[in-house]
Amino acid sequence: MKKLITIIIPAYNEEKSLPFLLRRLKNLIETNRDYTFEFLFVNDGSKDKTLSILQQVSDASPHISYLSFSRNFGKEIAVAAGIDYADGDAVVIMDADGQEPPELIPEMIKWWAKGYDDVYARRKTYSGGRFNHFTSRLYYRILQKTTRVPIQVDTGDFRLFSRRCILALRQFREVERQNKALFSWIGYEKKELFFEHEKRRAGSTKWNFWKRLNLAIDGFTSFTTAPLRFATLFGMLVSLATFIYIIIVLVQAAMGLPRTGGFNTLLVVVLFLGGIQLIGLGIIGEYIGRIFAETKHRPLYLVEEFHRAKAAKNALEESDKK
Repeated sequence: MKKLITIIIPAYNEEKSLPFLLRRLKNLIETNRDYTFEFLFVNDGSKDKTLSILQQVSDASPHISYLSFSRNFGKEIAVAAGIDYADGDAVVIMDADGQEPPELIPEMIKWWAKGYDDVYARRKTYSGGRFNHFTSRLYYRILQKTTRVPIQVDTGDFRLFSRRCILALRQFREVERQNKALFSWIGYEKKELFFEHEKRRAGSTKWNFWKRLNLAIDGFTSFTTAPLRFATLFGMLVSLATFIYIIIVLVQAAMGLPRTGGFNTLLVVVLFLGGIQLIGLGIIGEYIGRIFAETKHRPLYLVEEFHRAKAAKNALEESDKK
């Protein structure tokens, strides 16, 4: 019996890029007959014709599954939903924009067959611009240094997971997610592959500066308490400097030495300390906000429509019989 490979593809307003990707996925099936493929698209509340395209191609192809949300929940949640619904013996995660080559998947499968649980693809080059590349590298290196989780750098969601990795990832139900860090957190045997990050052939990226910033904040507040410790250490340094300054002022007064100061000095000190206090309160507020969101125990997503590919159904039925 052929093993089932499920490929999770989150999609948000990707009507222009889907035709290019679907052609490459069709070629993947035709050139790899030893496995049964299921392409599980997660429509993340798209406003364009993404859902209608998926409905049409799923009627014509036995390999296309799709999951449609009731609204936009974000890519991290879309990946989590795909993991919940993926029933393959191995599961691949990739984007719908065509920048990650499906042609690398057979090599991922080869290493999975050799016993690796997490075969992740690392970018040789980055086509998203120098600023985004620099900030991404900086962020993941800082996160790597401030947590005990071995975070993979220059790596996105493009990777293959074994079944036991998928079962492990299903246990994470947090609302504020950073999937790349979760993928590192679970451990298991990992294998690194390299690929060329291609340019978009159609459509435009949905990741702007503020979305990247929010994802970065979620990563820090989910996997490290370093910001809290930094605020504590900085507060101690300011207190130490203030104590030293008080001693200097007292010595100057006792010896009758001239002293500098005045309203401007007082104003600068007050504003500086006030700013430090606000930053500290903001950091604490971020962590409290995450705690508040998690304690409500709301569902991660709501599904409006789900279609399972015929090939996946057949593979699962054959597996149940055995």
